[in-house]
Amino acid sequence: MNLRELLSVPYLLEAEAVEAEAGRWRLRLAYPELPGCTAEGHLLEDVLRELERRRVEIIVSLVEAGKQPPVPREPLASSDPLWTANDLGLSAGVAALLGSAAK
Repeated sequence: MNLRELLSVPYLLEAEAVEAEAGRWRLRLAYPELPGCTAEGHLLEDVLRELERRRVEIIVSLVEAGKQPPVPREPLASSDPLWTANDLGLSAGVAALLGSAAK
C-alpha cells in the first residue's frame, strides 16, 4: 500500500470523559488500533483535530521508518488525505510526500 492508501484507512474511534482532577473533566479520544494515537482536551473539535494530526504523523513516521502501519480494514475510496494534511496545517513535507505518492 502507498502512503495515500494508508492515510485513507479508517480506524475505530474511542471517546471517553476522564476526570483530570476532582470535578474537572476532559475529553479523551483515541484510535486504539493505531498505537499511541490519543488526544485530550476540553473542546471536541479541538481534540478531534489533534487526534487526526497525530494519526497522520504516526502513519507517516512509520512509513518513513520502513514499518507497516496497522491496516485493520480497507482504505476508504472517498478519502482525500492530501486535503486532510493541508487542512490540519501539517508541514509542506507531508503534503509533498502525499503529492509524490499520487504520481
